[in-house]
Amino acid sequence: MICAKNITMQFDDFTALKNMSCEIPDGIIYGLVGSNGAGKSTFLRLLSGVYRPKSGEITVDGAPVYENPNVKKKILYVPDELYFLPQSNMRVMANFYAAAYEDFSYDRFEKLTKTFGLDPTANINTFSKGMKRQASTILALSAMPQYLFFDETFDGLDPVMRNLVKQVIYNDVMERKTTTIITSHSLRELEDTCDQLALLHKGGIVFESDIQNLKTSLFKVQVAFKERFDRAKFENIEMLNYTQAGSVATFIARGDREAVAASIREKNPLLLDVLPLNLEEVFIYEMEALGYAFKDILM
Repeated sequence: MICAKNITMQFDDFTALKNMSCEIPDGIIYGLVGSNGAGKSTFLRLLSGVYRPKSGEITVDGAPVYENPNVKKKILYVPDELYFLPQSNMRVMANFYAAAYEDFSYDRFEKLTKTFGLDPTANINTFSKGMKRQASTILALSAMPQYLFFDETFDGLDPVMRNLVKQVIYNDVMERKTTTIITSHSLRELEDTCDQLALLHKGGIVFESDIQNLKTSLFKVQVAFKERFDRAKFENIEMLNYTQAGSVATFIARGDREAVAASIREKNPLLLDVLPLNLEEVFIYEMEALGYAFKDILM
């Protein structure tokens, strides 16, 4: 398990993270979304032991990360700005990774290069941005780490390759119980991949939730009645947002979908629709309930 307690990280006059705390269970895909400067990359570098926090504590499986080789050999961090040895190809990089990770699998490396259609003998300098991102993903997965951290994983990838990268990461988590953290600016990129999501803003986590529970506990209701009514008609329903135009009301409800629908049917509505929300809509309403303007956070 990854545990961060009251982490603060400063660079001169800039505070990247401030009193940030979270626990990330083993064997899940944890998504971290936020705007530029929110602290996502800094957090991954702290988890990898690249940085030492100014205050607070980070542990992996109960042990500190910074200057701890026994913990670091379990971790592989793929940064947003990729690095490859000068004039190297993927086979050279595979040997480089194998020197640091004793469980590096050449068999897996060969299979993944064929799956992605990359030439392991070609100079990486000739690769496009997306191909370099694919190469870094192949090398990371071939190292067989227990903890995998990807910063802006899908940057530069076309839709087909995005889906392929998502699939191989997902398979790694399912088969090897790898704990994976993925950062992104886009909720839509993470919606179908992650088990848990956290929204990072101004150096702290302002919202965190299990995706499945998050998506099923909030829903949109559209309802109409013959008689005049207002919000008080639904006083037994927990709402995050309510609007009404004439005889039609639209609101966001929290709770058991079937129970809420049954409660409204007892009032004999002329119209009743209970609609699911996508993840971005869920985050917008949850953030508004917390007093944040979600669109401003991610702009």
